[in-house]
Formats: sequence, C-alpha cells, structure tokens
Amino acid sequence: MRLQAERPPQVADECVFCGQNLGGSRVIGHYRAFFSDAYRTLQRNIGGASAALNQTHAENVATALERSVRVLGERRQFWSRFAELPPIQIDTATIVRDWQSARDQLAALFTQKRASPLDSVAIPDAVRAAVQLHEANLAAIAAVNQQLTQVNQAIAAVKLRAANANPAAIGATLSRLKAVQARHSAATSVRCADYLREKQAKAATELLREQAKAELDQYRANVFPNYQAAINRYLTRFNAGFHLDAVAAVNTRGGPTCSYNVMINNTAVTVGGGIAQAGDHSFRNTLSAGDRNALALAFFFASIELDPNRATKTVVIDDPVSSLDDHRCLTTVQEIRRLAASVAQVVVLSHSKLFLCAIWEGADQNTTAALKVTRDGDGSSIESWSVDRDCVTEHDRRHEALRDYIRNGGPNEQENARSLRPMLEAFLRVAYPEHFPPGSMLGHFRNTCQQRIQAGQPILNQADTHELRELIEYANQFHHDNWQAIVINDVALTGFGSRTLAFISRP
Repeated sequence: MRLQAERPPQVADECVFCGQNLGGSRVIGHYRAFFSDAYRTLQRNIGGASAALNQTHAENVATALERSVRVLGERRQFWSRFAELPPIQIDTATIVRDWQSARDQLAALFTQKRASPLDSVAIPDAVRAAVQLHEANLAAIAAVNQQLTQVNQAIAAVKLRAANANPAAIGATLSRLKAVQARHSAATSVRCADYLREKQAKAATELLREQAKAELDQYRANVFPNYQAAINRYLTRFNAGFHLDAVAAVNTRGGPTCSYNVMINNTAVTVGGGIAQAGDHSFRNTLSAGDRNALALAFFFASIELDPNRATKTVVIDDPVSSLDDHRCLTTVQEIRRLAASVAQVVVLSHSKLFLCAIWEGADQNTTAALKVTRDGDGSSIESWSVDRDCVTEHDRRHEALRDYIRNGGPNEQENARSLRPMLEAFLRVAYPEHFPPGSMLGHFRNTCQQRIQAGQPILNQADTHELRELIEYANQFHHDNWQAIVINDVALTGFGSRTLAFISRP
C-alpha cells in the first residue's frame, strides 16, 4: 500500500534559504507524503494493530491456558468418583509452542511494517501455515469445550441428587464408621493400647513435675535471699561501689534460672544480654572489667560458703587477679585464706608471684605446699617452689650478701662492690622520696644536699652529706664501664661496705 500526498498550494517552489527551484525534487515529494495526515493515520493504524496483537496474545495467555487445563484435570478427577466422565486430553505444550510461533512471526511482520509504513509487506507461507496451525488448535479446544458442556450436565445431575440428601448426617456417619473400622484393625488396636499406657505415664510424670516444682519454689524462696546477702557481703569486702538487688527466680524454656539487678548509685541496672541503646544503662557499660571480676568472685565465694558439703570439697582457683583491680588483691588473698579453713583443700593457680607470696606468708606452712611449672626441653615439669626465696626483694638480697661478705669474706668482691650504689639509691628513694624521685642521680642529690645546707634548709646534715659524698665516690668506681679493670681491695671494700650498711640502716 502506498499513499501519495498532494503539494499544498500555499507552498512555494523556491527554497526560502537558497532560492533554488524545488518543483522537480523527488525528495521534497517524499517528505510531503511522510508528514501528511494520511501517513500519520497509517502509522496509528499500524501501531494500533501491533498493540492489539500484543494485548490479545500477551505472555500470560499461555499461563492462563496451562492453569485452566490443570484445574480442569483436578475437577475431572474429583467428579469422576460420582459420574462417568470421558478423559480430557489437551497437549498444552504443543498448543503454546504453536501459538508462540504464530505470534512471534506476526509481531516480526508488524515490526517490519512500522519501519517502512509506505512499503507493502508480503506475508510468507510459513507465517500463514503457523496461523492456520494455531486456528486448528483453537478448533480442537472449542471441541473440548463442547464436550465439557455435556459433562457439566452430568455433574449438574449429580449435584441435584446430592441436594436432596443430608450432607452433615452422611458425613458424620461415614466418619464414625471409618473411625470404628480403623480402631479395631490389628495395627491400630496395639497403638491405642500404647497411647493409653503413655497417657497414664504422662499424668504420673506431670504429678511428679508439679511436686518437684513446688519443692524448687520452696528451696528458691529460702536460698535466694541468703545468696543475695552473701554476695553483697563479699562485694562490701571487695570495696565495690555497687550491690545486688531484686534477686528472683525465672522459669524459661531452657530451665529455671534467676534474674537480678546491679544497684549503682541507687540506679538499677538489669543484667541481661543484647546491645544497649545509646544513653541507656546496661551491665556492659556500667561495670569495668575489674568490677565484673569482683562480682564473679563474690558469686564464687558465696556459692562455696552456702554449700552444706563444703568441708569435703576441693576448690580450684585459677588466676583470680588477672583482671582484678590492685586494691582488691589483698581482699582476695584474705578470702582465700578464710576459705582454706572451711574446705578440704584449696588449689590456687596464678602467674603473679606477688599474689602467691602474699597467700603463702599468711598460710600454715605445715599444711601448705608450693609448686611451679618449669620448662623442660620441649615440654614442662612440676617441681617444688621455694616461695621464701622468691619473696625476698633484690634490695634484701644485696643487703644480706654484703653483710655475709663483711662477716665471712668470700669470692664475691665485684658483685658486692657493684651493689653499693643500688643499695644507696634504694634507701634514698624511700627515705627522701620528695628530693630523690625515680630517675634522679646520686650525684645530683648529693649536690642538692650541699646547696640546701648552705641555704639553711638542709636535707641531710653536714656530716651525713660528707659521708654520702665519700660513699658515692667509692661506689662510682664500679658503676662505669671500666669497673672490671679496677683491683678490689678486701679491706677497702669491707670498710666502705660497713659504712654503707650503717648509712642506710640509720633511723
């Protein structure tokens, strides 16, 4: 189909831009035809026909056909129990394939026509064959629909007969007869006997459960207040700024448990999981690691204290001061000593020598043993540990070694000579902490003492300052890198050692 548009009489034959004669130009004629009303009408008609094809033969048509055939098969299966119904055979896969082939080929022709509206489009034989095959399928479906009309008449007759009956009575009677039949079958009869037996056992178990629950409630009513009081008593000993409140029993699906609040500055903080909202108090953001460890120790000591069989128990405590604040270590030591007197045995494991030495000093040495783990090649071994030796400080060792040398002599001249200066520094650090803080030098302190004497504000008197100067002068010989080249005189070392002991031992 080809449309020709007449040139409007008001259009001039000359170009308004260049003045050339356009009367014989074929291009201008095509443009006039393209923009004519008839051409636009043709385009709308082609677009409308293509849209109608897409709307009528949308993708959901195939889905609706398959769903209808499936529902039809289910209904036939149901009604076939009440009437003679012929089989329904519809090859939906073949029908959908033929339909899609015809639709896609026609859509391709419309696409070709929209691209060249003025050109005629020939319909290939393959497209005509596909359309004819689709129409044959439609005729077959129409025949099935005609057959279904007759089937519906048979179903209507069945419904009419059922309408005059009493469905409720029939259903009840049928259900009862089926139940009686099933009940008296061999397999069901055995199962029913087992069910009745289990039902009786369940009733007996529930009775025992209720009795146990009542006993548990009575036990918790007596025990929980005692635990709360004991835990708070230990928290007081640990100098904690909080205590427990509202300790109560809670029954969960996982079993019985308890809940409690931590009272901090008269504010109740619930102990529970989850992430607290910004600005809310929670167990995680109100207690430090040391406070939480103190609370754990309070729980631990309270549980042992309230155990009626604690006298027969062996208690193992693993590094209790690992996250504990320093000011609570002494309380922990005291509680362990108190615990040792009420249980069969206490085993304390720790990496802190100071902590273990503190326990050892207050323990009964006749009933206490100290062991240590030492590296043995690729493994380790357990051997006796001399706590008394490890409890002695380095200053005490130097002091004892120097006294022994002065009394008995010996081969340790260099070690004792090098110990004079550290002994003086340790004494001055304790005796004059304000004037000899950590990091200070002996020479500077000696000069300061001399300056303060001249200013009338002495730290040491003139005699002590002079003595300190001479002691430092002798000790400095063994303080520098060339100390090994100095020959130590026993008489001089004994004399200066005695003077050093006298200086650091004076009141």
